Parts: sequence; structure tokens; C-alpha cells
Amino acid sequence: MRVILCVIACFSLLCVRAQEVSIIPQPKSVVLKNGSFVLNRSTPIVAPSKDDKNIAALFNTYLKSYYGFTLPVVSKGTKGILLTTRSASGDGYTLDADNAAIRITGNSAAGTFYGTQSLIQLLPVEKSNTLSIPTVSITDAPDLAYRGLMLDVGRHYFPVAFVKKYIDYIALHKMNYFHWHLTEDQGWRIEIKKYPKLTAVGAWRNGTIIGNFPGKGNDNKKYGGFYTQAEVKDIVAYAAKRYITVIPEIEMPGHGGGAIAAYPYLSCFPDKPTFDYFPKQSTWAGDKSGKQVQQAWGVYEDVFCAGKESTFKFLEDVLNEVLPLFPSKYVHIGGDECPKKNWEKCPLCQKRIQELGIKGDKEHSPEHYLQSYFIQRMEKFINAKGKHIIGWDEILEGGLAPNATVMSWRGEKGGITAARQKHQVIMTPNNYVYFDYQQSPKEDSVTITNNRNSLPIEKVYNWKVVPDSLTAAERPLIWGGQANLWTEYISNPKKAEYMLFPRMSALSEALWKPKADRNFDDFKNRLEVQKKRYDLWGANYFGK
Repeated sequence: MRVILCVIACFSLLCVRAQEVSIIPQPKSVVLKNGSFVLNRSTPIVAPSKDDKNIAALFNTYLKSYYGFTLPVVSKGTKGILLTTRSASGDGYTLDADNAAIRITGNSAAGTFYGTQSLIQLLPVEKSNTLSIPTVSITDAPDLAYRGLMLDVGRHYFPVAFVKKYIDYIALHKMNYFHWHLTEDQGWRIEIKKYPKLTAVGAWRNGTIIGNFPGKGNDNKKYGGFYTQAEVKDIVAYAAKRYITVIPEIEMPGHGGGAIAAYPYLSCFPDKPTFDYFPKQSTWAGDKSGKQVQQAWGVYEDVFCAGKESTFKFLEDVLNEVLPLFPSKYVHIGGDECPKKNWEKCPLCQKRIQELGIKGDKEHSPEHYLQSYFIQRMEKFINAKGKHIIGWDEILEGGLAPNATVMSWRGEKGGITAARQKHQVIMTPNNYVYFDYQQSPKEDSVTITNNRNSLPIEKVYNWKVVPDSLTAAERPLIWGGQANLWTEYISNPKKAEYMLFPRMSALSEALWKPKADRNFDDFKNRLEVQKKRYDLWGANYFGK
């Protein structure tokens, strides 16, 4: 009997110890040792370099927010939390904890930072002045270089405080790119000093449809908001401290309704009211005359005119103000869902087609190839500024811009095609990583899929980011992947968190580890501890 009790006790202890190491994304190697490191208010953080000190400050911010205390930071020492940043290749790190110290060594500053994110997940999920951390040896590195998350602030504006929280969530999951979707038919969200009407007019709509498209009426409430350039700089700096690159998106030639409302000359038909393009089955609020910001969701024919030089002058002026705000080497210019009906009717677009000698073929009209001209012209301008473009997979149509990166959203086909054409690719297929899709077959709140297609966490987790159909030479062109949070039906931070979690945790592991090294059952066990961290953060989540 005594032997049986001993075996049960040992098994229980092992289970407890296993729960203590419950890290998402799961590291490449975890060796659990005996004992623990006890962290309290007097535990020093040894941070020799500038980056190490930044990382120490961020760790202290986390401790202060969720445990109520901070640790002293020193430049030298052999006990406590020892941060060391090397100049080596990649963003890998090691974390070695014994009774006397926790040693985190990164191959880069980002690597050291990821090591501290693992340390955060070794902390107890209950608040206390004394935190016991299991002794463990971890060796880790990401599988993919680009690990991103997009936030659409065009359909619904989110305050600066939540954008920063969104960036915190990206950091806590060891992801490194924030794709910021800033312009839409339903609102222009970034201050451009040369064009003040973009935010005075283009950032506001007179109402929003109620419920799932086409809607059950209109709320008749003026809605909007925008980010000043000072706020943008602050957000970009906030992300950079967390080793996250912010990629802005300025949509063109479609999804430009916010800009057209502010400056009607950007349209092929400046005198045609926005209401004429509005879905007949939807309900409009307010005055129906002139150009206005759209009040319903969907794709609209009123796009930037490709026949006017003034259109390109406007977009170049906008980018001249946007690009300096973002140190990123990349800018996203959209390129998706651009109807060509106005271009077909527009004398200036037809003149442009004639002048360029653009011809149609059996599959596509000349206007289809006019979009390729539009994208390639903007790419030349952006390349001359020392930057590169990213575009949705529609930019493949009519001939891909020479140096473009393709973001594949309509499944994986566009990304595969682009890789075979030797272009860099970011995978973001809607059937795996569109987080505006509901999480179960039935959903209480309104979603874009409206109880049709659901995207459960298991599907996100089992996403194979690099398709098998690519050759060994083509696979390195898959830079990485990201999930997108489109916000037609997400109007507040709590709903945004509900749609993010727990799928974001599954995403982080899918981007960090190859499919062959993942185990969903093991992930589900670790996720139960992660949910307690969501509670600690005060974050809303599906299944709470």
C-alpha cells in the first residue's frame, strides 16, 4: 500500500511539474529539472546592454501590471535573472533556470525578448509577492521569419490604448509583425497634413447598417475616428520596443471610398453620389447627395480613377507623409477587390488604356491589365523611396510588379503562384486564419460568416503554412504567415479579444513550429493554463 501511495504521489508531482511548463508556442526543447527558482521583490535583473535594459524594463512592466511589483535592474551580477544578447544569426534563445539564477541568452535582441516571454509563461498564474519558477532548460528558435497579425481599423476605429494592447498580445505570443489596415470605404484613419479633409470628412460616416449585411436598418449615428501622426509615431515606437515591425496599409485602387468622400476628384465620376453605389436592400442614414463615406460593408465600384494624373499625385503625396512614419522596409498597398466597371465607362481611363497600348485577351478585359499598370507605377514610386510593396494576391493579375511581396488571402493558390514566379510570399488564407470567421458552427453574436463557415481552433493549429506542392527551391520564398482580424462586425475591444482568443495562441504555435512537430492534444492541455493567463490579463475569450 505504501508503495502504491508513493507511486501516486510521484505521478501527481510529475503532473504538477508538467503543468508548470506550459509554454505557447511550445519551445523546440524543454528539459524539466528538479527544484525551483524563487522570484521576489529583491531579485535583480542583470542587464548589461541597452537592449537588455529595454527588455528588463518590459519584463518589469508586465510584473507591475499583473503581480504588483518590479525588480531592481543592475548591469553586473551572477544571481537573479541574467539577460545576455549576442550577435549571432537568427532569433533563437536559451533559457536555463536553476536555484540561483535564470539565464536567458538570445542570438539577437529579439531572441532575448522571446526568452523573457517564455519566462513570463513560467510564472504562476495567481498573483503573489513570491513567484516560484520551475528549474528548466529551454532551447528555442522560430521556424518562420514573418509571424504577423493584422488589425482592420477602417471598418471600426479602435483607440490608441487598445492598439497598444493588441501589440502587447502580439509580443506575448512571440510574433513580430503588426499589419495595420488604415484606410477603407468606411473610413480613412490616418492624418495626412497636406489633405486635412481625409480626416475631417473621410474619417466619419453618418450611420452604420445594423446586423449582418445587408442589414436590418441603420443606427443613424455619426461614427469615426483617426490617428494623428504623433499617435502613429508613438504606436510605432511602442511596437519597436517589443521587437515588432508595423506595416501600414494604404488601400488602392479599390477600397478608397473614405478618400473619395473627402476629395471627389479622385473618382472617375466625381458628381455621381455615393448613394448611387449603395446596396438597394440596405438602409442609408442622412443626406443622400454627393460623395460620402460608405455606411454598409462589401465591395464598391467607386474606386480611384486610373486615368487621372491627379490620382497618382494624391497617392504619392499621401505616401510621402506615411512612409517616414514607419521604419518598416515594407508598405502594404492593398490591390484587392477593385471592380473595373467605372474604368470601363471612364473616358480618361479609356484614354490611358489607348496611350499605353493595353490590350485585352480571351480571359480578361483591358481594364484588368490597367490595374497592373496602376500597381506597378506605385511600386516604382515606393521603390524609389527605398521601400518595397506588399499587396493582396490580386496584384498577380495582369502581371506582378517586379519587387512585390504577395499576401495570399484567397486560399493558398496565389501564394503558390507567386513563389513559383520567384516572389516573396506571406500566407494568410481566409479558410485558415481569418479571425473574423466564427469559432463554432453556431455563434451568439453577429459575424461575417453568419453561422455558415466556422474556423475552429483545431483548424488554425493544424495549418501548414508552407504548402507541400512547392519545391525545395520555392519553399524558402514563403516568408511566413499571419492572421487577419477584419472588423465589419467587431466594433469594440472586448469583441476583438473574443475573436482573437484562443485562436491567436494556436496561430502562434503554427507560425513557430513546423506542422510535423505539433501535437494538438498536447496543445489543448497547455491551453488550459494559457486561459488562466487570459484571465490574469483581463482579456475576453471564446469559451470563457
